[in-house]
Amino acid sequence: MRSYLTVSGAAALLLFSGAPPAVADDGADRSFTIEDPRITESSGLAASRAHPGIYWTHNDSDDGPYVYAVDSRTGKTVATITMKGVGEPRDVEAISMGPDGDLYVGDIGDNLNGSWDHVWIYRFPEPKELKDATVRATQFDVKYADGPRNAEALMVHPKTGRVYIASKNEDGGGLYEGPEKLTTGSANVFRRVGEVPWVTDGAFSPDGKELVLRSYFSARGYAFENGGLGADHAVQAPLQGQAESVTYTVDGSALMFGSEGKQSDVERVDVENGGGGGGGGQSPSKGGDSSASSAGAGSGGSGDVKGTTLTGVLVLAGIGFLVFMGRRRKGN
Repeated sequence: MRSYLTVSGAAALLLFSGAPPAVADDGADRSFTIEDPRITESSGLAASRAHPGIYWTHNDSDDGPYVYAVDSRTGKTVATITMKGVGEPRDVEAISMGPDGDLYVGDIGDNLNGSWDHVWIYRFPEPKELKDATVRATQFDVKYADGPRNAEALMVHPKTGRVYIASKNEDGGGLYEGPEKLTTGSANVFRRVGEVPWVTDGAFSPDGKELVLRSYFSARGYAFENGGLGADHAVQAPLQGQAESVTYTVDGSALMFGSEGKQSDVERVDVENGGGGGGGGQSPSKGGDSSASSAGAGSGGSGDVKGTTLTGVLVLAGIGFLVFMGRRRKGN
């Protein structure tokens, strides 16, 4: 989703740029740049289970029923999937892999903040072969128990298969739990089960014990048990031009953070505790920019929110300084 924060994020990259990111030993799951000129608003990421090193993504809006498979080794698109059996996508914001081997695509954005009485989730099996194909997807109607809202994060729990959505609001959003199983023919009602900060995407760890939520300037991890949020902690996250997506690698050894824009970057950040992904802090990728982390947006206390606000203020102040100096030079 486009916003004025794109400018802030770009300035942040100029102000706080760091060393080149690390590369996975086998050449896959590395930091990469999405090279496909068709992908200009990558809004979600999901690590393939069937094809190591492949990441599924999609555009935000004004594209069509398309999902793209991108190879992290090269940044090239290796398959374009066209969904049939669904309506015209409106504002696709997220993608997640379920334990059933299906991809779940969240057409859950609402730029007018609750003007649509329902949104959609599309589901189709992950293709066994990486080639351009048309697949029949199942479309599910989604409503919220407490009324319409904007959202950009959809996460499928890797053990239970239950779908969760995190709404997006400047004053803080909610974590919504879907029914045990999604059904067609009637609306699937999602009920609020927790409070979260401003969220642009989220991802469960492979063991399902941790939920990571990211925002424009930061990310937080939450212990997750019995469908509820537990203790939270700061997660290292890169500052990107427009921070839009996050997913775990299949083995849980790292988080992959994505952004929007032409030739947008996906950056790897190693997880401190290795393959499980559940519980514990995060560490930046080797050689990465440790200053790119932020205590950021959290649900636990006001200090977390202030951390995000302070980061934003510093970035905006830096933009103002650069503009001021540019005008001053022109004046001279």
